[in-house]
Amino acid sequence: MNDDFALSAPADADARGRPHVFTVSEITKSVRMVLEEGFGPSIWVEGEVSNHRKQASGHQYFTLKDATCQLPCVHFARQGMWRRQIVLQDGMHVRVRGQLTVYEARGQYQLSVQQVQAAGDGLLQAKFEALKRKLQAEGLFDAERKRPLPRLPRTVVLITSPSGAALRDMLNVLSRRAPWLHLVIAPVRVQGDGSAEEMVAALAMVNAWSSHGLPRPDVIVLSRGGGSAEDLWEFNEEILARAIAASAIPVISAVGHEVDFTIADFVADLRAPTPSAAAELIAPDATEMLRHIGQLANRASRELHGQFDAAQQRLDIASDCLTREVRARFGELRAWIAEQAASLREHRPDQVLKLRRQTVEGHARDLRTCFGRNFQRRAERVERIADRLRLLSPEATLKRGYTITTREDGALVVSPAEAPEGARILTRTAHGEIASVVERRASE
Repeated sequence: MNDDFALSAPADADARGRPHVFTVSEITKSVRMVLEEGFGPSIWVEGEVSNHRKQASGHQYFTLKDATCQLPCVHFARQGMWRRQIVLQDGMHVRVRGQLTVYEARGQYQLSVQQVQAAGDGLLQAKFEALKRKLQAEGLFDAERKRPLPRLPRTVVLITSPSGAALRDMLNVLSRRAPWLHLVIAPVRVQGDGSAEEMVAALAMVNAWSSHGLPRPDVIVLSRGGGSAEDLWEFNEEILARAIAASAIPVISAVGHEVDFTIADFVADLRAPTPSAAAELIAPDATEMLRHIGQLANRASRELHGQFDAAQQRLDIASDCLTREVRARFGELRAWIAEQAASLREHRPDQVLKLRRQTVEGHARDLRTCFGRNFQRRAERVERIADRLRLLSPEATLKRGYTITTREDGALVVSPAEAPEGARILTRTAHGEIASVVERRASE
């Protein structure tokens, strides 16, 4: 506490030395200053809850006591704050964090509570451990299901608060180390009621891009800056953990500082100790990459020159061998040509060709004669067969005076029974047809 502060009369006391008379407001404000400056903006106090009252506005009033003393407390309800804190009841043993101050209207000192935990390990820690055990038993933390990050990503989605320091830190690192990256910011709240649901919706939206014809991102970074356990609690929500596990795109969790751990860290494909560290993990340093590329280029150049020199040497050796081989083959070819020329001169090719021509002409004459005789024999045979067919044909029979009788339906009549009385019949002769009607003669 501040030992230099004291309540005393002002320096301009009257001449008779009468002490300054304080007003109640002056006294109260002075006491408030002593308490707030002496104890600071935040202290922890442990005790038992009594006289608990919760107003319709959500504000809670209670007394924190131990064996001998009591401390009035007020816990103001603020939007999005501590919605997962324990429900206070009389008799509970709790640990609270807040500012010691004075309620001036009543002249009563009190603790303005900012955070409440169950005494011991605390309720939030117990909930954290219970969910951690549950998800670990389901295999959501297994290293086998975690995917490696792409070595050189092109599109990165940052799911974070658009006004947070985490985003600024990541943008600074990424713009310096990897200016070619295509960055997409998915703005969400990272603290307070409904923020876990917003992050879940953002993860679902990014994973659905490809189904809408948009390019699929290479990696997602889920991040926020540091804070208390309550500030980071949204990243311990089960719905967010399951959404991270279900993501088809690798997810990096970059929440808080290096000492902070959340359920999201265990489920994500990679945990980064800070948002800046996440940015460094995503994008290698451009300067380092250029240096490495230069080294590879130099190594490739040396290797290429070495291979070129070796290839040139092999080419020179092959050229020498080819020259010797061609010369040897040319010598062999000259010798063979000389032998053939001598053989040709010895056997008089013109006479050989003349004899072969006479032989071929004789064979041709024999073939023509044989073909003519075979053709004549085949023609005579065909003529004999034709004469035989003409003699046996119906036309030849008709010419000899015979007729052919048919009914109107074209059926042959070979007996009187097949032509009943009154039936129309056709009689075919060699020179035409005769139509008639059948009449039966009386039998004699």
